[in-house]
Amino acid sequence: MSHSLFTGRELRLSRLSRRADGRYLFVPLDHSVSDGPVVAADEFDRLVGALVAGGADALIVHKGRARTIDPRHLRQCALIVHLSAGTSRAADAHEKVLVGSVREAVQLGADAVSVHVNVGSPTEARQLADLGAVAAECARWEMPLLAMIYPRGPRISDSHDPELLAHVVNIAADLGADLVKTSVAAPMTAMADVVASCPVPVLVAGGAPAGESLTRFARSAVGAGCAGLAVGRRVFGSPDPEALVRELASIVHGPGPEPADVPLTVTDLYDRASAAV
Repeated sequence: MSHSLFTGRELRLSRLSRRADGRYLFVPLDHSVSDGPVVAADEFDRLVGALVAGGADALIVHKGRARTIDPRHLRQCALIVHLSAGTSRAADAHEKVLVGSVREAVQLGADAVSVHVNVGSPTEARQLADLGAVAAECARWEMPLLAMIYPRGPRISDSHDPELLAHVVNIAADLGADLVKTSVAAPMTAMADVVASCPVPVLVAGGAPAGESLTRFARSAVGAGCAGLAVGRRVFGSPDPEALVRELASIVHGPGPEPADVPLTVTDLYDRASAAV
């Protein structure tokens, strides 16, 4: 009898897709560094529970915030620790610096790490160096790497140019990323060419154009060949994050089993379990 031997990287990558279909719905919650609180502190656990119940494949947070997530939420949902930071109040809002390490992410039990790079920014060279250094560290620790890479800065005239997007996603792949998240092309149908140019899965950021519904945006992205979505503000700012995530998950993954019915809080989950004994 033959047995498949998986590396740590392959095992962690498998956890990033709940339905094991190579498709991904990530919810970034790292905005508390760049822009301010996502929700009130006493509402964060409930938000996480809603995202898990709706079927998010992974949550993206900074290392300090990761320590506040009850690990029981992560039995069904992967954890990605974001290693880059910058704020909207900085002199250069496109500058990103490393504020965490792969080793710290391993200690937190992360399934992957992510790094942000703005190609075309004044600090592009250092951001690229950081991405390469983190990729090398990921290789040592068998940790998957998500590159959030965008054409942004004073040298960029059209951040939705398909040729430019094809360039940036291939930078991410060439420097060692396992997955890449970027902006959407205009027109959306041109994302097919961007995806076809890249040897690693491409996820599209969830900033749908003004006036376009997020679900319609998701269908268009998946139809253009994207491996999934990474949607933050439009999810946690929604009146019903669980319902929205559930709808997006059905679009990203297609027809299939619904996620398990997870209560909105860990306390509720274990109260139910105790009552059933």
